[in-house]
Amino acid sequence: MAVPSAACPCGSGRALAACCGRFVDDFDGTPAPDAESLMRSRYTAFVRERRAYLLATWHASTRPPELEFDPATKWLGLDVRDRTLIDEAHAEVEFIARYRIAGRAVRLHERSRFVREDGRWFYVDGDLRTRS
Repeated sequence: MAVPSAACPCGSGRALAACCGRFVDDFDGTPAPDAESLMRSRYTAFVRERRAYLLATWHASTRPPELEFDPATKWLGLDVRDRTLIDEAHAEVEFIARYRIAGRAVRLHERSRFVREDGRWFYVDGDLRTRS
């Protein structure tokens, strides 16, 4: 369970429990209400290495069979650049996630696509640019 006073890794400035923690810790009962919230909670899940949440929120059409974490990766921050609601069931979120791997700084810049099915948002895929 999330510590109430811990800051959320997504950079919202809110406590983890009041922000992404409620989605990551209770996938069945508390779905992310929109694509941006899902994207932020997935970033938080990467930071906290919550494999089950990441796989559950990945659309079945593009979900990998396995997901491994590199222990040398240290997540440094998230910057949401743009969010676009295309229609009730489709959205895009552009973001930059910064991390360090084996001492090297990396900027992951992606425009992600999301779909809403049965009242839940899922990550589908994205156009990725990674820069060291």
